[in-house]
Amino acid sequence: MARRDYYEVLGVARTASEDEVKKAYRKLAFENHPDRNPGDAAAEQRFKEATEAYEVLRDAQKRSHYDRFGHAREPAAGGVDFSGFDLADALRAFMRDFGGDSPFADFFTPGRRAPREGDDLQVRVKLTLEEIATGIEKKIRVKHLRACETCQGRGGTGETTCSQCQGRGQVRRVQQSLLGQFVNIATCPQCMGEGKVFREPCRTCNGEGRIPVTETIAVKVPAGVTGGNFIPLRGMGDAGPRGGPPGDLIVLIEEKPHPVFERHGDDLLLEVPVSFVTAALGGVVEVPTLDGGVAQLEVPAGTPGGKVLRLRHRGLPGLRGGHGDIVARISIWVPPKLNAADRKRLEELGRTEGLRPPPGKTLFERMRNAFAGT
Repeated sequence: MARRDYYEVLGVARTASEDEVKKAYRKLAFENHPDRNPGDAAAEQRFKEATEAYEVLRDAQKRSHYDRFGHAREPAAGGVDFSGFDLADALRAFMRDFGGDSPFADFFTPGRRAPREGDDLQVRVKLTLEEIATGIEKKIRVKHLRACETCQGRGGTGETTCSQCQGRGQVRRVQQSLLGQFVNIATCPQCMGEGKVFREPCRTCNGEGRIPVTETIAVKVPAGVTGGNFIPLRGMGDAGPRGGPPGDLIVLIEEKPHPVFERHGDDLLLEVPVSFVTAALGGVVEVPTLDGGVAQLEVPAGTPGGKVLRLRHRGLPGLRGGHGDIVARISIWVPPKLNAADRKRLEELGRTEGLRPPPGKTLFERMRNAFAGT
């Protein structure tokens, strides 16, 4: 079959610039790459043909020869010989210029694999509200993978290219089925994706370059954190295999329930029972604070049950500064038992006109009207 004109193959004019040639080839190569078109012989041929054209037109000297003599020029006289140019050559040429942009770079470019980073780890730290209020340094025990001291994290000596994957770190398996050809790319089982093996693997870490270690780590928790906040400890996760960079240790904050206070942001909600007399006449009651002390809360005369009063800046510190409040919700305390004298006095108070609720519709009347829509 006659070879097509290289400019026609790439779809560019004979006056196209080097950038135009490169852009046109890149588009065609990605569209017809074998791993995007498994089992498509026509796409494979287009990929090879486009790469062949690009290899000539990207080079000023080769392009000049082609412009003068076309495909007919003999290689010995300065022409271009592609008689032995196969798919592997085309793939290598493609990866040479576009490997960094290609989703197939790890497979087709031996030696390009960067050291693998270790895994991130997560630990949970439970804190009391008292610890959150002041900030604290916590000691946590972590089991993670650290670089092997015997081989300094390298994994062994006598490093050589893996014979199974040729240094690519991945192996490609082609399977034929009734539905066509399927290409499966998997991590190389011999080098575990590293592309390198050792003639003498380290006996301490079995060639992995890391070993499990349990360590006690101090983590400083700032005041004002809340459940769900996390503190990243850089480089304290698992070490990467064979000298790869370590991952991070993520410290996730959890809050322990408090027996007295209920947290709402930086505010602390507190139920404060007061007597009917204090609620009616007003007075001062003592309320606990988070530091173990007490504070004086002024209850105005005529305070109803459910009223919310605040002790300013006695709550939790904020992560970005400031303090929340203690939010005191007043409840009217009712004695569970009365002696005869107390009962008599309350009965007399109950007959006092000024201590009765104001006249109005009864509860049942209000409910009936509400359902009737009146």
